[in-house]
Amino acid sequence: MSGIFVAYSRKEEPTSDKCQQEIADHAVMASIAIALHDAETRIKKAEDALHNSETTLALAIEGSGTGIWDRNVLTGEINYSPGWKAILGYADAEIGNRIEDSYTRVHPDDLAYVQATIQDHFDQKTESYAVEHRIRCKDGSYKWISSRGKVVSRDAQGRPLRMIGTTTDITSMRSLADQLQQSVDLITSLTNEVPGLVYQYRMLPDGQAFFPYASEGLKDIYELTPEQVASEVTLVHQVIHPDDLENYCASLNTSADSLQPWYLEYRVILPRQGLRWRQGEARPRRLPDGSTLWYGFITDITERKRIEIELQGFATIDFLTQLPNRRYFMTRMEEELARARRIAGARTAVLMCDLDHFKVINDSYGHAIGDLVLKHFAVILRNALRRNDTVGRVGGEEFAVVLFDAGVAEAEIFAQRVRSQLAETPLMALDQDIHVTVSIGIAVMHANDANIDVSLCRSDAALYRAKEAGRNRIEIDFS
Repeated sequence: MSGIFVAYSRKEEPTSDKCQQEIADHAVMASIAIALHDAETRIKKAEDALHNSETTLALAIEGSGTGIWDRNVLTGEINYSPGWKAILGYADAEIGNRIEDSYTRVHPDDLAYVQATIQDHFDQKTESYAVEHRIRCKDGSYKWISSRGKVVSRDAQGRPLRMIGTTTDITSMRSLADQLQQSVDLITSLTNEVPGLVYQYRMLPDGQAFFPYASEGLKDIYELTPEQVASEVTLVHQVIHPDDLENYCASLNTSADSLQPWYLEYRVILPRQGLRWRQGEARPRRLPDGSTLWYGFITDITERKRIEIELQGFATIDFLTQLPNRRYFMTRMEEELARARRIAGARTAVLMCDLDHFKVINDSYGHAIGDLVLKHFAVILRNALRRNDTVGRVGGEEFAVVLFDAGVAEAEIFAQRVRSQLAETPLMALDQDIHVTVSIGIAVMHANDANIDVSLCRSDAALYRAKEAGRNRIEIDFS
């Protein structure tokens, strides 16, 4: 603070040296008085500010459910703030200040942990003291508290002298945490009990992917643990069937791009279970960082697939002979005609086979033996085929064959082999050999055939000629 001190006299004559000295002395005294007043004002403001700060801190501590304690380590005395005592329901004068008494209020199951944590801090193994434990209130109930403190002074040898800390009531927070944990445990138990894999799958913008959550069903679905897939999915890709992996990855990328639900049936090859079928379903959601998170479920559908394959077999296989039925055979004929039209020079031979005098066999030996004859001939036909050839039972005792990439010459060799095999291996039944012969008609499929019936009619006409010519023979249609 600065200013100007002015002295004046009513007399015009110059002042004496003594007078000037007195004026100077008064000026100094005034300056000292002003400085003193200024200092007192600053001190008063500082005191007011400190008081306000202390009041604010006290109100904040009181409102937070926090109490303060101050421990003299050497004497074993511990002083508590009124707020600390209020946490336990005590009035200011209702609680002692001995550390021994404080330990009697700690829950017996928590006492050793509390004392060990304090000792670690005394021994300077930790920067501060922090524990959560139960403490007994005045009414005998227990509360959960968070107690934090620090040694603020030590002697020359480092031994603790004084420790100050705070205690906060966290009972409601612990109760909420327990409820949340119970909910988490319940959800985890439910997902772990569900037959299948409940999961979260996250794909980052750079393509990296992992499972943030996977239920215990992962051990059955992929024979992996949640820990193994928590950071990357390489091990999952390794168990997916090689023929299905590309489609698996592509379908996930499509779902990520469109944010449409993911659905896929695919195979896995597992070390313990072997080949299995899996069905995956999930709904994607885009996250703020650009990654995609799926919530989904994967289940085992191996048994369902087995049944589907069996049902498909029932729809395409003749029950008695276990050869393809007429419906499946005609489908293969359609495929061969399409190939002949598509590929110049493609060759396909069509054969019609009919067991001779089959009605006589049924009448003489019974239908059970007749069925055995049909099954016997079916085995001979199947053994004579190459991998790309097709045979089917198209009528009672009528069978048809499609020979892939074969002309008349190859078809005739095939037919002769079937006739010879049938003649050389009669059916053994009723303690006797039952000899059976077959008539065969051969034709070639043409690319300009209007439909498959045309080539079938040609081979059927050749078969009719074989029957008319005495049976047990081969006839060829050269048209």
